Amino acid sequence: MAQQETDEQVNVDEEGFLIDTEDCEARETAHRERGTSRPITVVGNPVLHKECKDVTEFGDELAALIDDMFASQRTAEGVGLAANQIGVDLKVFVYDCPDDEGVRHVGAICNPVLEELPPEARVLDDSGEGCLSVPTAYAKLARPDYAVVRGQDAQGNPVRVRGTGYFARCLQHETDHLYGYLYIDRLSKRERKDALRQMAENTPRYEVVPND
Repeated sequence: MAQQETDEQVNVDEEGFLIDTEDCEARETAHRERGTSRPITVVGNPVLHKECKDVTEFGDELAALIDDMFASQRTAEGVGLAANQIGVDLKVFVYDCPDDEGVRHVGAICNPVLEELPPEARVLDDSGEGCLSVPTAYAKLARPDYAVVRGQDAQGNPVRVRGTGYFARCLQHETDHLYGYLYIDRLSKRERKDALRQMAENTPRYEVVPND
């Protein structure tokens, strides 16, 4: 059976925002069971440190990549994963992330662009942040507690995603990845050094791609 024939129908609300809170378990399971888990690339791998290519082909190959990304995300016990974190140079990320109210969000976004918030909407949250590509390291990082990302779904349709709290942090973190930024790039030199020390002193719980 062709991959596209098994793809879910992606729905948006009247404002064009992706409806990503319905049938989360079934949708995530379907992606994951079709996919194959891949090892995670880590800081220092060149693919993580440059802007990724735009997605221009919305077909079976992209659908299979998204399935693999959901499988890889589950193996690594993450809440978001960008394509370059499994070594693929394309602007797409997936997520399976709760917001601060405990509502689960599951989806995939291609060619994401973070929308600029008006000053009155920029309330910073300095919670801790981690990254599958900087395994076992955590640091506090101030980010807005509300985020809107616009992009395309797996079929190329325009969509927007919005999130609050932890989910807002996830949307910003994953969009950063696709433009070549890790969260540690937003830390002070001292904080970045500490995060890399944490990574060096511990062993990740999932398979990673060693840097040569």
